[in-house]
Amino acid sequence: MGVTVSLVFLYGLILLFLLRSKSLGYGSAFVATMFGFHLAATGAAGPVTSLTAAVVNAFANI
Repeated sequence: MGVTVSLVFLYGLILLFLLRSKSLGYGSAFVATMFGFHLAATGAAGPVTSLTAAVVNAFANI
């Protein structure tokens, strides 16, 4: 659970920086956020969570 909260914060921070640097419009940020919410409600949520956990564990072992 701690990793999930940290990644949500990280993704939000990246979106904030992209918005402030004008690399990403508000509409695109909204679409990216809504895509994440809808993806979490599908069957793809399990594999995405497993992949994220594997990547975090790989970096932790370095």
